[in-house]
Amino acid sequence: MFLVIGATAHFGRQAVDALLAAGQPVRALTRRPESADLPAGARVVPGDLTDADSLGSALAGVEAIFLVLPYGMDAAPLLSAARRAGVRRIVFLSSGAVVDGAQAQPDVIAQYHRDVERAIEASGIEWTFLRLLFPAINSLSFAMQLAGGEVIRAAYGQAAASVVHENDVADVVAAVLPGGHGGRVYDLTGPQSLTQTEQVEILGATLGRPLTFEELDDAPVRAQLAQFMDPAFTNALFDLMAATVGKPAQVNSLVEDLTGHAPRTYAQWVADHLADFS
Repeated sequence: MFLVIGATAHFGRQAVDALLAAGQPVRALTRRPESADLPAGARVVPGDLTDADSLGSALAGVEAIFLVLPYGMDAAPLLSAARRAGVRRIVFLSSGAVVDGAQAQPDVIAQYHRDVERAIEASGIEWTFLRLLFPAINSLSFAMQLAGGEVIRAAYGQAAASVVHENDVADVVAAVLPGGHGGRVYDLTGPQSLTQTEQVEILGATLGRPLTFEELDDAPVRAQLAQFMDPAFTNALFDLMAATVGKPAQVNSLVEDLTGHAPRTYAQWVADHLADFS
């Protein structure tokens, strides 16, 4: 039995689908099972990650967990409950911002994810870390702008990323969760390095709209986002983007090595999300 934690969030929901497609038995943890809207083949179970005592029945008989955590969530209650339940493996969706070997990480995003990694390592449960830097779903932030015209306005038009389709992450999860990948760190990438400007060009071509990218100064954008997001998180995210300007993103073969198929392109991601841009 495999348990997906974060099953109603991006990556978790797709992992449920991929595990079911692979014929694996799946439980999906959520605080509100009645509104989860997950596939019928998944057993949706209630639980609160802040309360270890609420997780006992969800973890009973579970061999491995796929863990997606919201930024800032304390993993300690879950890890305590997982040890008591005899869970054998945890696959954690971490961040590509983590710097191996650094005691103090360069920003709050990397520090949070490395702290969770360390807690998992200390739990004694076999682990695999999937590190992801810039997922393709970040482009969903463009959708609300397109309701008002054909111009995407953002900072760092030349910031480059090898954006990853969430379904590729899910396929990797289905491949590694059954075992054989203990102690491994996989930095997942998409098939090509694309700047934000190039992403908007592909988005426009796929949608059949004459989209253009307009460069914004980052300072007012940071200030605006800091009004409703943690400023330290916002600054870390923007600093990560700024560091990629003019530098092609790393591309590797891990998705294909682990799943047997080539990673999906950004154009495919857009085609799979047409409803989000309509």
